Amino acid sequence: MGLTIREYLDNIKGKKVAVLGIGVSNTPLIRMLLRAGVEVTACDKRRREDFDDRVEELKSLGANVCLGEDYLEHLEGQDIIFRTPGMRPDLPQLTAAVRRGSVLTSEMEVFFQVCPCPIIGVTGSDGKTTTTTIIAELLKAAGETVYLGGNIGKPLLPDVKMMEPSDFAVVELSSFQLMTMSLSPHIAVVTNLAPNHLDVHKSMEEYISAKKNIFLHQNRADQVVLNADNAITAAFAAEAPGSVTVFSRQGQPSGDAVFFRNDAIWLNDGGGERLILRREEILLPGDHNVENYMAAIAAVKEHVPVNVIRSFAAKFSGVEHRIELVRTLDGVRYYNDSIASSPTRTMAGLKCFPEKVILIAGGYDKHIPFDDLGPAITEHVKRLILTGNTASKIRKAVEAAPDFAEGRPVIKEYTDFKEAVLAAHGAAESGDVVILSPACASFDQFRNFMERGNTFKHIVLEL
Repeated sequence: MGLTIREYLDNIKGKKVAVLGIGVSNTPLIRMLLRAGVEVTACDKRRREDFDDRVEELKSLGANVCLGEDYLEHLEGQDIIFRTPGMRPDLPQLTAAVRRGSVLTSEMEVFFQVCPCPIIGVTGSDGKTTTTTIIAELLKAAGETVYLGGNIGKPLLPDVKMMEPSDFAVVELSSFQLMTMSLSPHIAVVTNLAPNHLDVHKSMEEYISAKKNIFLHQNRADQVVLNADNAITAAFAAEAPGSVTVFSRQGQPSGDAVFFRNDAIWLNDGGGERLILRREEILLPGDHNVENYMAAIAAVKEHVPVNVIRSFAAKFSGVEHRIELVRTLDGVRYYNDSIASSPTRTMAGLKCFPEKVILIAGGYDKHIPFDDLGPAITEHVKRLILTGNTASKIRKAVEAAPDFAEGRPVIKEYTDFKEAVLAAHGAAESGDVVILSPACASFDQFRNFMERGNTFKHIVLEL
């Protein structure tokens, strides 16, 4: 039996705790620590005027608050430091604090220490949120009590006190959360891996190494689910401490596997081949969503009956900001795929549509190459609307594509995001698809991909 949340909180009473980042992930953590009688200093690089009433609320609960650009310069004397997701653990201020004796941790690391129920963790470059959501919803549909959180937007540590050993915790895990993890989930899922977040990670090798932590600390009784069609994730099987289940849309792997054949998803888990789900029964469009279902089925195969999977797949319309139909206006369909913050994600989205689309792309530069995106755009896009910091880089990749010809696609650049959306609308004719699928992060113009997606939806709904 591991440490309980009550034991953990009792152990840190009387210690000084710094929480870095007063955002979605850490605010519930700060509240929990304060209510347990822990001395907390809440730190954030933003200024007071950048916050709503959250700072005053935390102060009223007893928190010390340190704001501003020098927020990492005041960590001396802190016994425990919680870093926010996305913050590198090797920042000079953090390594200096660790040398002085501070313990560096995170909300997710502590959650893994105290969670009383089985944990299913999902990571990958693309498809994490949809796969995580499908797993959680399938378990709920089968009658299980499920807690969904992690990188998907909800911290789970404050919910631990309500969890029972018979429940399930389903968590989406980013490479930043996994970098310093020394525990792994009981069932680990890796959807795929491709270059991503190279603006923060020092190299692709570091990115891959972080992702491996989702399964490297498992034991022999645990399971990892791997994409056999992705060379990087397929190679992980040799390092897995526990059992391995692979999924493949392109082949039929031997051993414990979920695979796609004759337009249907099949499972072979030692008891012979079983038909699980026909493609026509899946409401979500696109090959990538077939893969998301395959990964989810591999994770829940021992807990969710086939009839439950089929019933769910026929009704599940997807997660917000993921090829989300916003509206149809004058015969034009507008889709919000703001979650597509990498070229591979945008490429997968483009393949969902049989017709050539009007694509709005561009954003914050994560230093990911667009070489493969260029040919995909020439194949699937009739008009390319570019905006954001990466507009010129994407244009160059498209113009360098072998099949590019002047006007195929038409390429236009706009500095203002709203102007770009209105330009797409102005160019669209009945029967067209307009899709926001940026292939980039949002941080050049927005706080996150949700704000970008909501802004797009607001503009479209006002047309």
